[in-house]
Amino acid sequence: MSVMESGRERPAGAVRVAALEDLAPGTLTEVDANGVSVCLIRTADGELYALRNNCSHKDFQLHLGTLEDNQLECAWHGARFDVETGRALRLPAIKPVRTYEVIVDGGDVLVVTD
Repeated sequence: MSVMESGRERPAGAVRVAALEDLAPGTLTEVDANGVSVCLIRTADGELYALRNNCSHKDFQLHLGTLEDNQLECAWHGARFDVETGRALRLPAIKPVRTYEVIVDGGDVLVVTD
């Protein structure tokens, strides 16, 4: 997560996906970023991360999983991913999940998909 300075131009590909105040710590939220389904993660300590909302093991939405210690567990087969890097941490997943940059601009949460 990065924080934008007030008045700075938004990077190309950045799209507003949520209001920061609507994202409770420890939650997973499905958002649309330029037509891409994204799992927006707010960890217990308030950090924000974004992963493609699709388990790399099977085609299943990651926002339906659980979050524990900065690891996202897929609800279908129990694969685990590091929320910061997208790296697969537990079988049956072996491939990483794509990550996206998250920017906080005032009270807006932006995801960069380009």
